[in-house]
Amino acid sequence: MKKVMRLFFAAAVLVGLASCNSNDDFGSQAIEIPGITIDGDVDCCSAEEALQVYRFLQTVKIIPELSTVVDGQYNVFAYSKTGTFHTGYNEIFFVATKKKNGNYIKNYDITGIAPQMLMVKMNMKHSTPVGGSAESFDENRLAVKRTWVSFVMNSSEAGSWTLGYSASVLGSTGGIEAADITVAELPEGQQWLKSFKAADDTYYLSLVNPTDWSTGKNTVTAYVSKKNTPATTPYSLAQEQLTIEIDPRMPDMGNHTSPDNTPLTRQTDGSYQGHVNLTMTGRWRIHLTIRDAAGNVVAGGDDLADGYSSLYWEVTI
Repeated sequence: MKKVMRLFFAAAVLVGLASCNSNDDFGSQAIEIPGITIDGDVDCCSAEEALQVYRFLQTVKIIPELSTVVDGQYNVFAYSKTGTFHTGYNEIFFVATKKKNGNYIKNYDITGIAPQMLMVKMNMKHSTPVGGSAESFDENRLAVKRTWVSFVMNSSEAGSWTLGYSASVLGSTGGIEAADITVAELPEGQQWLKSFKAADDTYYLSLVNPTDWSTGKNTVTAYVSKKNTPATTPYSLAQEQLTIEIDPRMPDMGNHTSPDNTPLTRQTDGSYQGHVNLTMTGRWRIHLTIRDAAGNVVAGGDDLADGYSSLYWEVTI
């Protein structure tokens, strides 16, 4: 049975790599996948683990401009849900393979994620919130690593984005210095990143994957990042202990709210989590009040004439 599984995996990976190769220039050489010997590759996974990686890669799309070759021996492929980027939170996934046989590699590092926007008229550059080094996020798919970037604005005639990173694969180093990328604007009714000022600092609130929400109770995950000096340095997670109170309202339905919402609090991984209860489909504004560790309001609150915070995420479900 195990031999059958390995042979099936070999065929599956051939199909997967052929799909990848249709989007890049890294695999034009003939690749032999010795599925029967995958367990013997100390840098790889078991056949079962590798099959899980292959299956995961069917749920995302390659980002050709962020995929590269390291030392002529290893492919590094980058993926996102759609193969593109948009304003606000975007997950980026990485996979490294050996060029000689296509086997996945578990022990590699993706660091130095460096998005930069050139503001044309002002002739200046700035960065944006990032999640740091890519890390394995699933014990069954250790060969897949994940990080995130939250773009503060979309590409346009006023400004263009590049993104670079460093890769270390089995002692060889490489990566991408600054690849041109396009960041699209989110559709109307979707605003997933907001900023606020506290004292002399600027903070960014990145809402994670609200397209996964549905009616009823949803777990809300977000990140709070602080703008760095100089502004070209990627914005890292804020270390302050904050509480993010939420007040969901439907502006198209008389601003009615919903019950049973819980504030977002900081988790051990640096994210903030809480719960929102959305009672119907449509456009929701998640009004935000930010409190410091002492309970003082530092941003948001009732700062509009109609009594709702002007600091809000907007989500349409």
